[in-house]
Amino acid sequence: MEDDFYCGCHYVGHVVQLASCGYQPRKNPTRAARIEWEHVVPAWVLGHQRQCWQQGGRKHCTDTDAVFQRAEGDLNNLVPAVGEVNGDRSNFAYSAWTRQATTMYGACQTVVDFKMQRVQPREEVRGRAARITLYMYQTYDLHLSRQDRQLMCAWSRTYRVDDWERKRDERIVRWQGTGNRLVSDPAWLKASCG
Repeated sequence: MEDDFYCGCHYVGHVVQLASCGYQPRKNPTRAARIEWEHVVPAWVLGHQRQCWQQGGRKHCTDTDAVFQRAEGDLNNLVPAVGEVNGDRSNFAYSAWTRQATTMYGACQTVVDFKMQRVQPREEVRGRAARITLYMYQTYDLHLSRQDRQLMCAWSRTYRVDDWERKRDERIVRWQGTGNRLVSDPAWLKASCG
């Protein structure tokens, strides 16, 4: 069994074991019961400023743009997530605004603010989310606002790389040939964030 990114729910195959993490569907029990592969940096962020997106959206980029294809399929950016949370997250940016999160999905500590279009991931994955985000922005030459960079760097320093993240990076290197240097080499993180 494995655990999903946003809630820590166990899953087998594509089936979420909702009771394992106290998850309660907010609105969509069918989607809540399945695992989906979430882009930590959303596909919209990867592509919306590219010419291919302007000419036909995500599908057109997937069909015609080699850089977008690499970014969209980069294993470093993909994590298993409860489908409902993945859908609710949409293309919202990560943020942090409360230490006392009002839960939306039972015991799951990830919170989506639909009005402000932002997501506060559970504390256990903030460092991972930050290092993935920084990696994607550096690797694919995306623009990260000063405020977002500060938050990602703060999370990277506060929530350190752990054994699980190192093992994940090693597996990605075996499959893809490239991992996340911000995980494997502390000097890269220091150079990125100071």
